[in-house]
Formats: sequence, structure tokens, C-alpha cells
Amino acid sequence: MQSFVELWVYLSATPLFGLTATLVTYVLAQALYARVGFAPWANPVLWTVLTLALLLAASGTPYPTYFSGAQFIHFLLGPAVVALAWPLWQRRAELRARARAVLLAATAGGLAAAATAVGLGWLLGLPDAVLRSLAPKSVTAPVAMGIAEQLGGIPALAAAFAVITGLTGAVSAKYLFDALRIAEPEVRGFALGTAAHGIGAARALQVHPDAGAYAGLALGVQVVLAALLMPLLARLF
Repeated sequence: MQSFVELWVYLSATPLFGLTATLVTYVLAQALYARVGFAPWANPVLWTVLTLALLLAASGTPYPTYFSGAQFIHFLLGPAVVALAWPLWQRRAELRARARAVLLAATAGGLAAAATAVGLGWLLGLPDAVLRSLAPKSVTAPVAMGIAEQLGGIPALAAAFAVITGLTGAVSAKYLFDALRIAEPEVRGFALGTAAHGIGAARALQVHPDAGAYAGLALGVQVVLAALLMPLLARLF
């Protein structure tokens, strides 16, 4: 016990705390995920986020202290997103043939995601800044923060909305697709990437390679469309 206390004191005072806590928690969550047959409710990202939040709150560790170590993992998000291009390259001929349908579906899906979020928020009487932060909820968090700032929203709140949206999609998508009797992996993946960005794409990759490829495509298209269209639409409306 004394050794554990000394280790905790050492780690909590160095950037190693955030890095070690994140890696250990995720490895344990991933082991649970595999043990239950990759059930959506056991999504390792969801349980890692919840566990780390409880750990930081219970230990009184400030978020900047945690992130000083976790930033090394955060840096890897960029290469991870770029790596999603590989399955797209493998299917480039197929995607070229479906380019028009993909663009139309991505535009419709992105508009629906933003409009429903803002519309529901408006009906609930949420403040204007929160509504502007809700609009890019289905875009990956770093881009959502930049878009929210351009719209006059709150970047940190936009990032939180994006993470919650991604986790919700990753956990609930299978049950929703099954209820709607949507079986095609390409359709499921594209819908998941459109609505739940990177977290949804990660889930799709675990389920089926075609689903993962189309989820990565949807993620990339949404980033471009949202960055171009949302500031324009905000000025118009």
C-alpha cells in the first residue's frame, strides 16, 4: 500500500499521470469490451471518459494537470484520422462511381444533424451561444471548436457536444440500424460517420471494413462541408 501511495504521489505531480491514467484505463476498458463480445454499450471510449472524469473529480486533479500528459495521446488523433484514408484509397473506383450520391447524402445528413440540434435547443429555450455551439455537434471535435468560434458560440462547449454526440452514436447505432432493418455495411458506416464523426467511424471499423471505410469518408466530407457551409448559413439566417 505504501508503494502504491508513493507511486500515486509521484505520478500526480508529473505529466506521466495523464498519460498513464489514460492508457491504463483504456486498456482495461478495451479488455472488458472484448470480453462482452464488443457490445455497443461497452464502448471503451465511453467508459474511459467516465472513469477518468470520476478519477479527476475524486482526486481533485485539475484538468490542465491531467492534459499535460494526455496531450501526447491527443497528438495522435491527427495521424489516426489521416489513416482512415487508406481504406478509402483501396475503394477509390467504387467511391468515384458513387461520388454524386455520396455528396448529396453527406449534405442532407449534415444539414439534418445541425438543424435538428439547433431546432430542439431553440424549442427548449437554450441561450443563443449554446445554440451556436450545438450546430457543429456532428463534426469531429477540433473542427467543431473552430466552427463554433466562427459562429459566435463557445468552443469548449462545442467540443463537449461533439464528444457526447459521437459516443451516443457509437453506443446506439447498432440497435437503431437493426430496428430500421438497415443491413448494408456501407450504409450503416456512412450514416454513423455522418452523425457521430470519429468516434462513430472507430466503431464502424471494428464492425466491418466496408462500414469503416464509408464512415471515414463521411467524416471527411462532413468536415469540409461544415467548415464551408455553416458560417455561410449562419450569416443568411
